[in-house]
Formats: sequence, C-alpha cells, structure tokens
Amino acid sequence: MTLKLEQVTKKFGDFTAVDQLSLEIPEKQIFGFLGANGAGKTTTFRMILGLMDATQGKVTWNGNSIDYGNSNDIGYLPEERGLYPKLKVREQLIYLGRLRGMHKKDIVPALEEWLERFKVPDYIDKKVEELSKGNQQKIQFISAVIHKPKLLILDEPFSGLDPVNVEMMLKAVEDLKEAGTSIVFSSHQMEVVEDLCEHLCIMQHGKPIVHGKLTEIKRSFGKKNLFIHADFDLDFLTDISGVVSQKKTPEGCKLQIENEEISQKVFAAIQDKGFVRRFELEEPSLNDIFIEKAGEAYE
Repeated sequence: MTLKLEQVTKKFGDFTAVDQLSLEIPEKQIFGFLGANGAGKTTTFRMILGLMDATQGKVTWNGNSIDYGNSNDIGYLPEERGLYPKLKVREQLIYLGRLRGMHKKDIVPALEEWLERFKVPDYIDKKVEELSKGNQQKIQFISAVIHKPKLLILDEPFSGLDPVNVEMMLKAVEDLKEAGTSIVFSSHQMEVVEDLCEHLCIMQHGKPIVHGKLTEIKRSFGKKNLFIHADFDLDFLTDISGVVSQKKTPEGCKLQIENEEISQKVFAAIQDKGFVRRFELEEPSLNDIFIEKAGEAYE
C-alpha cells in the first residue's frame, strides 16, 4: 500500500503551488511534511485525497488512483477544522462514522474508547460548541480515525494544543502506526517531526528541498553541533579551522562544526582554560538543515 506521487504539479492561473513533486511514501510509516505557510503542503494533501485535480502528474495508492471506491480506507484531519457546532459529539460521530461505511452499533463503542483514551469520556453528549478548541480538535481527530483507516492524512494536527494534549495525540499517532496505518502529516513543529518520522520532505515554494530518510538526511548534511558550557570566554573558538559558526547561549555557546573530527581540535583548545560543565556533540537539527538548504529561518 505505497503512496506514490509522480511529477505532481498544481497551478492556479500563473501561480504554481506545487511544482513537479515526486515522492514515494512507505507503507506503515509516519511521513512528515515540513514547510512554511504557502509551501504547498495542504495543496499536496488535497491532491492525494482527490479533493483537487493535479494540473499534471499522478497520485497512486497501491497502484490505483484514490476515489470513492477506496476512500473509506482513508482518514483525513484538515487544517481547517470542520465539525458541526450545534451537534452533540455522539450524533456527529455516528453520522461521520456511517459516512465511512461503519455500522451504528460499532461506532458508539469505538467513540467511547477514544474519549476514554483522551480523558474526556463525559463529552459524548456535549455539543461541539461547548468544548474548548483543544477538545474540539480531539473530536476532529477521532472522526478521522474511528473507522480504522489504512492511510491517515493529518494537516497540522498538533497546532493549538497544549504540551499535555500534544503528547496524548502523539502517542495515539504512534499506536496507529504500530497497528499498521500509514500516516502522512504536516507540522510547523520540527521537534515533533524529528521524534515521529523516519522519512520526511521539507517543501519550499511548492518544491521539495530536502527529502528522504531522516537518518540519511542528517548524515549527508555532514555538519555537527557542539554545545559547550564553561566558566570562561569562548569567543576565541571561532578562529579554529572547521568551526562554521558560533552562537552564544546563557551557559556558553553552540558551535556548528564541519565534522566530528573538529570537536577534538576544539576540545584541545579549551583544555586548562577553566572549568567545563558540558561538552556535547549532537547531530544537526532539522532547523539547522532547513536554514542551510532554504536560506531562511523556519517559522
């Protein structure tokens, strides 16, 4: 059940929202889309779902196009939330579950199980408009997964949630993956993508600027981060060959270095200068990679 995009392009008049995007999204994996607003993520999702026709190129899932014949195998959480505010949660989910081919007798137990999991069991007979935005988002998420989709598309699922609810939803997403669901999601939160995804695509102006397996992306980037906390001035470290940049932190500094061998030169340079609390080498963050590849900070 591989999701494949081949040379997919979407134009609106003279504006190209997605430009010849080719991706293969592995089965039963969590695949992350990153990019600033207007990068083309939502337009890509709408083409995958068949809600919008591509100007050129094709989207296939398990070798077939996505249409009404297989749409019940798919779950979608749109960025613009779309629940009916006057309906009670129970009525709403029964209606949406039946649209997805479920029987009424199966919907309510599944709904109760999800509400229990999200620690809001007493919301089943509340109107949606009576719930906080975060809790409305939980209900919207449940509506996207209640029918146990094989492919789940989540557009900014964690926006507006407090850290506790983000953790709760992250765990739900991971459990769905373990149960065999293929998940594609977009997020502004790079740390979330780093924690969740094995594969990702960073888009800018409709084009993928970074795409592939996260471990390979980081390895091919080459540069490393070196964090030093010390009781003495570290400004002199910028003079060391192989130190690309230095950023001051309250406790010391963060260096970007060309490769891990440079860390040994830095280590030798700070010997006997004073007390060092921390000397830690880390892989580059996704934010570092985005700034390098896109030439701008990620917002």
